[in-house]
Amino acid sequence: MSTAASQGDASARDPKLKSFAWPFTTPLYVGSALNPINSSIIATALVPIATQLHVAVGATAVLVSSLYLASAVAQPTAGKLAEVLGPRRIFLSGVVLVLLGGLVGGLGQNLAMLTVARVLVGIGTSAAFPCAMVLIRRRAEEAGMEAPPGGVLGGLAIAGMATAAVGPPIGGLLVGAAGWRWAFFINIPVTAIALMMAVRWLPKDPALDRADSSFRKIADRIDLTGILGFAASMTALVVFLMGLPHVKWVALVVFVVAAIPTVVWELRKTAPFFDFRELAANGALARTYLRQALTLLGVYTVMYGMTQWMEAAHGFSTVTAGLLLLPMGAVSALLSRPLASRNLVRGPLLAAAVAMVIGSGGIMLLRSHSPAIAIVLVSLIFGVISAATTVGNQTALYLAAPLDRIGTASGLFRTFGYLGSITSAVIGSIVFRDGASDHGLHTLGLVLVAAGVAVLLLTVLDRRLMARGADRDSGGPHHSDTPKNTANAETHPRKENHV
Repeated sequence: MSTAASQGDASARDPKLKSFAWPFTTPLYVGSALNPINSSIIATALVPIATQLHVAVGATAVLVSSLYLASAVAQPTAGKLAEVLGPRRIFLSGVVLVLLGGLVGGLGQNLAMLTVARVLVGIGTSAAFPCAMVLIRRRAEEAGMEAPPGGVLGGLAIAGMATAAVGPPIGGLLVGAAGWRWAFFINIPVTAIALMMAVRWLPKDPALDRADSSFRKIADRIDLTGILGFAASMTALVVFLMGLPHVKWVALVVFVVAAIPTVVWELRKTAPFFDFRELAANGALARTYLRQALTLLGVYTVMYGMTQWMEAAHGFSTVTAGLLLLPMGAVSALLSRPLASRNLVRGPLLAAAVAMVIGSGGIMLLRSHSPAIAIVLVSLIFGVISAATTVGNQTALYLAAPLDRIGTASGLFRTFGYLGSITSAVIGSIVFRDGASDHGLHTLGLVLVAAGVAVLLLTVLDRRLMARGADRDSGGPHHSDTPKNTANAETHPRKENHV
């Protein structure tokens, strides 16, 4: 948003902050919340869907994996398209797809239609976050800021992860009060509001150069071959993972056949979709991706695995199971903004790693006769994890990503998060293959303890992350918690981000 002329006698900092006023940020937050909410809102609807459609409960897992798969592929693709075609165009296109998916799912009469709806929702919701990061980066540059005010990234942190924790409670209330179809229908009013706000308030993209707008030119600029190879590889990998413990050899073979030529192509490409060389050289970015995947493995295991256990082993109703996880979402939302307002990295990541080990140990202590308060206390710990890891890793991503690839990097950040989510679903299906039980829950807890230890080691052994950076100013208070951004210094010379 442009600053009014009457503000000329104000401090130099005020116009910069006004560039990120609520009309600009609100549609970004609403759009970015659609993916995590849709990822988790289906959790409490799986059993009712199976009952009404007369299919096995295990068969409804495709509604979870299909959105994960679509999102894992679409997130970096949307980021690349936003960099090339314009973030506003891609953002609006994504919102329309979500609206369509909500309509198809709400009217769906069989599992196939619901799966198609979830794919549409997955693709559509994947556009918002990478587009938001591109828009924020460009707005910061226009305002002469190295980075946006911390509250902006804090809002994205809440929208991007904290809202996922409120999905099960919302889903439980909707399913309990109006039926499972509203797990899809709820997208219609929300996307209508997001669409109106985006059309009115988001800055228009520059007109496309006709010489560069042909399909061949655009395909080359976005590296369509690389995108298709990435999509084929990811699809085969997810199918293989979701089939475990039974090994689907066809999926494994397809993964290898698709992945090898894709890697060769990307290594030869001047401007690749998935830059393997950059990722290898940019250790800070690679570690950020890995931390995000492992931590979300824990968060989503709680949202899905504990929900199943509460309903099947503990005997809680769908509504009650959702409400018991509500404090988790509340804590995550409440902590995200104050943490992000200071643009902290090291502190939140350390807190998330330690909390994950403690919370995972708590899962191993739960029994089917444990009081509800014990379940709430464990979920609260994962609410802290959700907030701290999203804030820390998101800020680390902003610092480490190359300036001209922030959209693709943001999409890959979400992709790695979805790999963690997919892995959580795989582990849950394996340990609960004979039904949700205390033994299966404790096995989940043991796996998460190991993942938490890995996250802790990735954090404390990261010299760049643990080094205390010099105080820097991004238009707000000085802080020393954020490491210096020296990533890509050799391959991507640029001005250091001051956060």
